[in-house]
Amino acid sequence: QVQLVESGGGLVQPGGSLRLSCAASGIIFSFFDMGWYRQGPGKERELVSSITRGGNTNYADSVKGRFTISRDNAKNTVYLQMNILKPEDTAVYYCRGWRTALPAVVYWGQGTQVTVSS
Repeated sequence: QVQLVESGGGLVQPGGSLRLSCAASGIIFSFFDMGWYRQGPGKERELVSSITRGGNTNYADSVKGRFTISRDNAKNTVYLQMNILKPEDTAVYYCRGWRTALPAVVYWGQGTQVTVSS
């Protein structure tokens, strides 16, 4: 059974930091590209950042210079370090893993709430 379990969300003041973790099980983690998405109140889900199997990273313009994605294949975990948080970063953050090699598959975590407020 495949599971992606996010953790690390919470309430933080503007300018603060959080580190999200997504622990994967039931997959060969090193075969998967991984990403973080978020869905704010009344908004559509959007890509925040992604990291390929080879370690190449990609960021949404709104988080460049503030967020850093990384992965530890030995721990089957992907991280999102979030610094200089803003109220507009408030959202449910979801972990996504996908394999483009056939058969292609996509897995989602259940999400973790991040609230940035004073």
